[in-house]
Parts: sequence; structure tokens; C-alpha cells
Amino acid sequence: MTEEKKSYETNPDQEMVERIIRIKLIDGSDINGRININRSEGFDRLSDLVVNDREPFLVIINATVHEKDLDKPIKYKTLFLNKNHIIWAAPDESQK
Repeated sequence: MTEEKKSYETNPDQEMVERIIRIKLIDGSDINGRININRSEGFDRLSDLVVNDREPFLVIINATVHEKDLDKPIKYKTLFLNKNHIIWAAPDESQK
């Protein structure tokens, strides 16, 4: 008998694997934060989460939002971002 790897939905205690992401939104805002890429089997890259259409939102942890009309950034412990508002997203290249 083989052991199956459980998905995030069936195993909420699964260890988080975070990656730093930078996002540009259609309103000109920039977001920096962390994303858990260990949500379910087959998701091991940031691009897997961004282009996946099963979940319409990205969950960003420790997010900093730089709105184009505000001088001071806004910080969120957890931010749920609708993927339809993303122009581009990129991993932080310093994390290898």
C-alpha cells in the first residue's frame, strides 16, 4: 500500500513553504509579501499559484501595499488579492 500525499484542503497542519513575491496591480499599486507555495500537490512555484484558475484569490502574508497616490505604504498581516487585478507578478530573485 502506498501513502498518498494529502492536499492543503485535507491537511491544514501542512508545513508552509513561503516565497517572496512582487506584484503590480491594474490601478498602479505595488504589493510585496510572502505566499505559501505548499498549498496542495503540484504547487511548487509562484507561477503555479498566480496562473491557476481554481482559486480566484492569492493569499499574501505580511503584505506591504504601495498605492500610487499615497506616500506611506499600508501593511497587512494577511491580504486576499483578486487575481483579476494583477498586471504582473515576479518572485524575489534574491531567494534561491
